[in-house]
Amino acid sequence: MALFSITPLGTIRKTYRHLNRYHHILRVLFKYGFDDLVELLHVDKYLETGLQMINRKPSEHLEKQSRPERLRMALEELGPTFIKLGQLLSTRPDFIPIAYLDELAKLQDDVPQFPFEEVEKIFLGETGHPPGDLFDYFEEEPFAAASIGQVHRARTANGLEMVVKVQRPDIDKIIAVDLEILAHIAQLMEQYIEELQGHRPTAIIEEFARSLSREIDFTIELTSIQRFAKQFAGNQKIHVARVYPELSSERILVMEYVDGIKASAIDSLRAEGVDLKRVAERGTQLVMEQIFIHGFFHADPHPGNIFILKDDVICFVDFGQMGRLSLREREEFTNLVVQLVAGNEQKVCTSLLALTVHDDSIDTERLSLDLADLMDRYLYQSLGNLEAGKMLHDLLELASQYKIYFKPNTYLMIKAISTVEGVGLMLDPDLEVIRLAEPFMKDIELAKLNPRRLTAEAVETTGDFLSLLKVLPKEIRFILEQLRSGKMLFGFEHQGLEPMRETFDQVSNRIAFAIVLASLVIGSSLIVLAGIPPKWFGIPIIGLVGFIIAGLMAIWLLISIIRHSRM
Repeated sequence: MALFSITPLGTIRKTYRHLNRYHHILRVLFKYGFDDLVELLHVDKYLETGLQMINRKPSEHLEKQSRPERLRMALEELGPTFIKLGQLLSTRPDFIPIAYLDELAKLQDDVPQFPFEEVEKIFLGETGHPPGDLFDYFEEEPFAAASIGQVHRARTANGLEMVVKVQRPDIDKIIAVDLEILAHIAQLMEQYIEELQGHRPTAIIEEFARSLSREIDFTIELTSIQRFAKQFAGNQKIHVARVYPELSSERILVMEYVDGIKASAIDSLRAEGVDLKRVAERGTQLVMEQIFIHGFFHADPHPGNIFILKDDVICFVDFGQMGRLSLREREEFTNLVVQLVAGNEQKVCTSLLALTVHDDSIDTERLSLDLADLMDRYLYQSLGNLEAGKMLHDLLELASQYKIYFKPNTYLMIKAISTVEGVGLMLDPDLEVIRLAEPFMKDIELAKLNPRRLTAEAVETTGDFLSLLKVLPKEIRFILEQLRSGKMLFGFEHQGLEPMRETFDQVSNRIAFAIVLASLVIGSSLIVLAGIPPKWFGIPIIGLVGFIIAGLMAIWLLISIIRHSRM
């Protein structure tokens, strides 16, 4: 498995390949009107060579396009790594605004095919054999090409029809260069764009590197298909293409050829006599089962990734992007939807905060009022007119206004529900997604009260408590030994005592001042009574000076007390 690791870059590598690619990226950013971003990042400090030769004027024909649209077009032009980055960002409402999420979700992954000679080289490198040795027939012309690989038809000697996904040559090297440049740009973002520092762009690029490492290893997609097939074993409403591990590798994925019609080809489906209403309902139910029952779901069920087979059987393809949800996340989301439909804004607010990432400064009263407004917009419609995708989208927008963000996998789930609803409504305008999801959510709610589960949770809690009791004496003994040997010290820090300390200082200074003043008066009086020379008009001069100094000090102390309004 190719594992991309990001090393911190103080400056970008000065190789021709890196500099040439960096210049190309900047040219595209200028072309699509992102010159303000480039200037904000002070890239010129790091790339002195050739920057003055780059045309910084944006293309005039792009002026009518919105900024999110121009970003999507720029990423498409920059190629595979940036297309995949855009797809990742389209699942991160915590990092970019909703308008950008919607636009990045439209990213096209269609790129030119690579020649068959390269396919043969990859086969020789991965299997030691050319395609002709492994298959009775191998179609040299691919029928689909994407950023990571392209797909060919093939057939074995015993007549099995297959599709073969072959990775692009040197894609790992291309990605590695782009990732180093992206890591450098992310560092500049953290350095120069204050509002992005809390989002840690460098951490997002590290996450992206891990995601790409998984995506270009086709054995991971293979195991995803195997797991997906296992969770639907025996279900006659769905067909999962068989995979062939013995013919597959990290760069080659071989699976069964599926002869079906894309869900988007409505006319062809009608011509074949497909029951569109049943297909829409069945496809939606299958996605709900993936999400709520199994917690492992196809994260991109758009029309091109859903094929309809004979007898209205559904077949999902392209398992490169899968979502995973824990039981707790499924329960929390179910509770959120149940409270939304029930119209209880207080409980919706509590459920929303339990399901999301946020700070502690949320104005829950105001949030509850806004949630009530949101529910008023939807919940008094009939189920037939209620669009789950639109309601969830508006919920996302409202949450983002309060800086409340769904976790990436939860957002992937919301996106999957919205996408499959769009496919379903295309097939059947009367589709009611909430009604179809209701039985699955009821099962989730009832499962929480299942005696077996309650018993298992009680046993688990008891086991955890007993384990704690078991290790507690040992841990206490360890702490006491550390204290006795002086290896552990307790430090106390008092906060908020500064005003009290200043008051005590002021009081002690005044007391000391008063003591000195009293001493002067008493000392001077004793000298005057003793009649110690020298004298002035019969009064000892030293005693007289002492009285004068004491008088001045008394006046100074009185003025100080009056000035601070404290007598």
